[in-house]
Amino acid sequence: MDDIRPVSGAPAHGLVPLFPPGLQAIYGECRRLYPDQANPLQVTAIVKYWLGGPDPLDYISMYRNMGRPAQDVQEHWHYVSFGLSDLYGDNRVHEFTGADGPSGFGFELTFRLKREVGETAPPTWPAELMQGLARYVFQSENTFCSGDHVSWHSPLDNSESRIQHMLLTEDPQMQPIQTPFGTVSFLQIVGVCTEELQAAQQWNGQGILELMRGICVAGGPWLITDMRRGETIFEIDPHLQERVDQGIETEGSNLSGVSAKCVWDDLSQPPEDEEDSRSICLGSQPRRLSNKDTEQIRETLRKGLEFNSKAALPPISSQKQSHERASAQALQDGLYLSVLCCRSRKDSLESESSSAIVPHELVRTRQLESVHLKFNQESGTLLPLCLRGRLLHGRHFTYKSINGDTAITFVSTGVEGAFATEEHPYAAQGPWLQILLTEEFVDQMLGDLQELNSREETKLPREYSWPEKKLKISVLPDSVFDNPLQ
Repeated sequence: MDDIRPVSGAPAHGLVPLFPPGLQAIYGECRRLYPDQANPLQVTAIVKYWLGGPDPLDYISMYRNMGRPAQDVQEHWHYVSFGLSDLYGDNRVHEFTGADGPSGFGFELTFRLKREVGETAPPTWPAELMQGLARYVFQSENTFCSGDHVSWHSPLDNSESRIQHMLLTEDPQMQPIQTPFGTVSFLQIVGVCTEELQAAQQWNGQGILELMRGICVAGGPWLITDMRRGETIFEIDPHLQERVDQGIETEGSNLSGVSAKCVWDDLSQPPEDEEDSRSICLGSQPRRLSNKDTEQIRETLRKGLEFNSKAALPPISSQKQSHERASAQALQDGLYLSVLCCRSRKDSLESESSSAIVPHELVRTRQLESVHLKFNQESGTLLPLCLRGRLLHGRHFTYKSINGDTAITFVSTGVEGAFATEEHPYAAQGPWLQILLTEEFVDQMLGDLQELNSREETKLPREYSWPEKKLKISVLPDSVFDNPLQ
């Protein structure tokens, strides 16, 4: 449970030395921007995370920013988190690793919300939003980077707003700081509409953010979120869609994969032959992998795919639920389709430090004759993005199952380090399937999967088959994945 109160003791000169050094460093950056707001309102976790409380952020400070009207920067509320970085340096929350690396997770979150006319105090719902994202970071131990996007699938403030997802970028005012416990940068949350999130997925987050900076009502130079914005940037300026399409055509997508509801079946393997089969099948119990197997697969995925495999992000699932209950429930339910960020420009399945992927003797490579891929609707709608934005640009794209180590990677002929080849286009290492698609086949699939580009929901189930390639894809209801044995 949170408490709202002014910052206590921060401005008192005699008490400053008593402040934990990490906390003091962030306050110092805030005071640089807001010297006249020494006592901002602050949402405080009553029971701190390190004492067993549910909220990882010890504090969220809320400042009134007057904006810069001459530069199209609107007046707004500015929220700053305290707790993703190491505030104390005594291992109570984060392991202290010295001053040379990142402090804690290396960043804090910020958020800029347009101030409504007559509003005298900042709304507190952004604090709950930031706590939800912080819970995800602490539980998954994955960090955010500028350009990342978050599929939230619900109005950020539990209203009827079209702002239902988020992009992340560097805060335009707050500079990275050096603390005794390491460096801290400030990542700003930017609320976006569904159409803007989809454009970020198909192209890249930074490109969409740049378009939003040019439209005052969509955020302007400082990317201020307006929860009452009723139009997408493409409705405000239809020419922007052409810029996105051109970007996809010339640059492709920098989204290298997603967490998803997906499975794959080896149709060339008799289902009763469990001794040699590692495919993950619906309707049957998958063979259990040893801990050694699992660790090898994870290490191969980590090194070979060069992505940061993030777990599910918590949504606010019900307008009538409290933010705390909703976030907790969402973490249990496991929302999917969070970003797997491509941290490298290298179009290879090999890591910078590894010359090749050497499979473990227990996770050998198997060539498959025929495969069946199964996705839920949201995952299926990303297939055209995978084909057009990634494979046609000589890249790879991975669906990582939210239910374990299962992964499906599509690769083009130009990707190095793949164990799928033109001679054997379907290959597996344990539950990791690779599918190599030629440019000619990709063009054919794009034509056959064209209806998945529609924004209207497709009637399920849908099946797509290419008998000559021995490939089948099914798009199925969520219930099939949620209750695979029923």
